[in-house]
Amino acid sequence: MDLAATEAELRHLLAEVPFTRAYGFRLHAIAPGQCTLDVPFQPLFERPGGIVGGQVFMAAADVAMWLAIMTRLGSSDGSVTAAMTSAFLDAARHESFRCTARVVKLGRRLVYGVAESVSGSGRLLTHHSLTYARR
Repeated sequence: MDLAATEAELRHLLAEVPFTRAYGFRLHAIAPGQCTLDVPFQPLFERPGGIVGGQVFMAAADVAMWLAIMTRLGSSDGSVTAAMTSAFLDAARHESFRCTARVVKLGRRLVYGVAESVSGSGRLLTHHSLTYARR
């Protein structure tokens, strides 16, 4: 299966969209229906207690899924998040992490997927189930 969006297009989106640029997400890898982002640690991600806040993991999962969908539907696709369920399984402390999203089902109106974040040492940090509405 060919990619509907190129690495260059997805890297451009990460660099140019203010929301994604603020997090510093970096494209690690793509495949049809899949995207992996590197999320560098930033002190502003910390919540009290010194752990990375949950919103950072949720944003990474959302953006990784958005790009994973584009690998199937193209970079001009307008799909939007309809639902996300997140499980926070372990804490990240002063560390970067990697988030991989995968399209599970690409329907006519809805797209279903999963995303997981892992630490540099391979600890599973979060698991997310996502639903996107196609536009």
